Amino acid sequence: MTDLGSAPLPPPAADDHVRGRDDAPLVVEYADFECHYCAMAHVRLRDVAIRQVFRHFPVRSKHPRAWACACAAEAAARQGRFWEMHDALYDDQGRLDEPHLWERARRLGLDLQRFEADRRSDAAVERVRRDFESGVRAGVVTTPTLFVEGEAHPGIPDDALLRRLAARD
Repeated sequence: MTDLGSAPLPPPAADDHVRGRDDAPLVVEYADFECHYCAMAHVRLRDVAIRQVFRHFPVRSKHPRAWACACAAEAAARQGRFWEMHDALYDDQGRLDEPHLWERARRLGLDLQRFEADRRSDAAVERVRRDFESGVRAGVVTTPTLFVEGEAHPGIPDDALLRRLAARD
């Protein structure tokens, strides 16, 4: 019999976007910057001490700006400001079009010409594609999907999961 299960979740890599203490519970998140459920997860996770790994999972069929936002976050990462762009995108999802991406980049003090070139680069596109494909292989079908100790938790993290993470802190 053939096993058609998902591939294992790739462990955090040196080039993953990671924040939080090394000794905090590890949460690998697959998310989409245009998804309002992902924004709600962002709010719920911000007060829990976790070691967060963020991976892109833009659902273009539902969120036409998600891919551009992911590439903008990657461009900000090239200037050392991934998490600041990540937070800015989730904090104001009503403004995800081009002029607002540039305004965020300006407010973050990014070199705007470099930001524009980087967000359209093959490297940014490949990074977003790589994250997305790793999510598909790991069984991600909705955003957000959080992996805690390798176990998938699709959707907005509920109170029980947040308590479990806080208890491990």
